[in-house]
Amino acid sequence: MRIFVLGAGATGSLLAQLLERQDHHVWCGDRDPKRARRFLGNKSTIPIAEVNARNLRGIVRAAKGCQLIINASASVFNEIVLRAALRLRAHYLDLSSHLTRNPFHAEQFRYARKLEKKNRAAVINAGAAPGLTNLLVKRAADLCDEVLSAQIRLYESAESDDPISQWSPEVSFDEAISRPRIYRNGKFKLAKRFSEIEKFRFMDPIGTARVVLAAQDEVATLPRFIPMRDLDAKIGGNEIDRLRRWHKQGKLSKSRGMARRHFPATSSPRMIAKLIRQGVLQNARFAAAVLVRGIQRGTKEDVHVLMRSDVLFPSLYTIRRQGLFTTPVAYATAHVAAQFVKHFPREESGVFPPEALPQEIRREILAGVRAQGLKILHKVTILKSTTEDEEEI
Repeated sequence: MRIFVLGAGATGSLLAQLLERQDHHVWCGDRDPKRARRFLGNKSTIPIAEVNARNLRGIVRAAKGCQLIINASASVFNEIVLRAALRLRAHYLDLSSHLTRNPFHAEQFRYARKLEKKNRAAVINAGAAPGLTNLLVKRAADLCDEVLSAQIRLYESAESDDPISQWSPEVSFDEAISRPRIYRNGKFKLAKRFSEIEKFRFMDPIGTARVVLAAQDEVATLPRFIPMRDLDAKIGGNEIDRLRRWHKQGKLSKSRGMARRHFPATSSPRMIAKLIRQGVLQNARFAAAVLVRGIQRGTKEDVHVLMRSDVLFPSLYTIRRQGLFTTPVAYATAHVAAQFVKHFPREESGVFPPEALPQEIRREILAGVRAQGLKILHKVTILKSTTEDEEEI
């Protein structure tokens, strides 16, 4: 497939390289080709065009001839890139939603009819979280006759005294100033930032960590495709702890804008290597857990179950041993997105969040993610009124 990747930063550059290994014909667009080349590496032969993501005509010119456009830049450009895909009669894929028009309705759905008329598909939120997390919720839901609630828990940490975020500064800032979306008692609501603190146990070696509500995209789509009563997403780790501390100090607000000292630019692979050599950055981790409570109907009685899926992505140390210098978040997002592309629903039309993809495609993506070496564990707990019997599958 001929694929144009807009945004060759930490995630987009690695994604482009993974797609090239899948034998796709890939080229990139970025507002700063020199910076993009630092992310791709001087040995890479992937072409880079200078493109401003705000310029629709520029995107159309740079992406001419592609069969799939991927927006790996900021989600604020989703609608512009979608319009470019429609003009080129190309398929579309992105990694997250922007949710400014409506915090509970992904903006990409506005283009569903236009995509259907052109017989093209848009796969949205196709990264690790959102993306893989959506697939895991749907997998658990398929094993239940009724879903009561779903919880998504994420962990992000960077062992560094300096503010070194695994996300782009724009994404980190947007997460810090946005009110978390929750779904309670069948209704969408906005919660307080950094609220509802709880202790949650992640897979070893992370263990127990404090998590708080976060503005995750999964909440905007999952309840629309999976009937349920409750859904929320929380994040833990030193990165969110730092943002919570700045919030309490009054340093985070939309009116104050993004302070560069708090939200530094994404580090290139060369810079990450330098930070590691200097001992500034020792390690970094990224993990996800999905818990779905539901009911399995039986001939004699209903059984209440808790289905849990855990994902432990490679740590910075593990990634370094592979000869790569990128963050666990960028590594995870790029590898999962590459599987969404590999199993792209080219015969379908419309807008598809991960949970709305055909079942066979969802299974293939999960199998592909595991084949890439990402560790996923599933466990089912049968819930009873007085005791809990656990049965692993």
